[in-house]
Amino acid sequence: MRVADVMSTDVKHVELGESLAAAVETMLRAGIGSVVVTREGSPAGILTETDALIAAVETDEPFSAIPVSRAATTPPETIRPTATVRAAADRMVELGVKKLLVVDGMELRGIVTMTDLVEHQGAFIRETLRIERERDGWRG
Repeated sequence: MRVADVMSTDVKHVELGESLAAAVETMLRAGIGSVVVTREGSPAGILTETDALIAAVETDEPFSAIPVSRAATTPPETIRPTATVRAAADRMVELGVKKLLVVDGMELRGIVTMTDLVEHQGAFIRETLRIERERDGWRG
């Protein structure tokens, strides 16, 4: 199973210079936990709910006074759409992140989250078992 099979393609984004208030409003309206941060339309980072909360606590300023650039993780961690789901899970664990931007070259294709991986876990296990059976010559 490939990342392209489980990723979300309806990716919300905010520009690097926008305020945390605008970014959080985008997340709340879409019911999501992160937005892609863009610079002149190109992916430059990612902002999560946790990033926004940490920035607010550390600066002791309202969200409207904090630019996204002070809170976002830049550059973002990425993976290719052709990578395996296993590779995505391994990369998330290795990096200690829950979200990876899916890019093909410099083009944003989507986002894959730990939640996406969990939601597709059953299909991933079935595919793994099928591959192992084929490899071992089991026809059951």
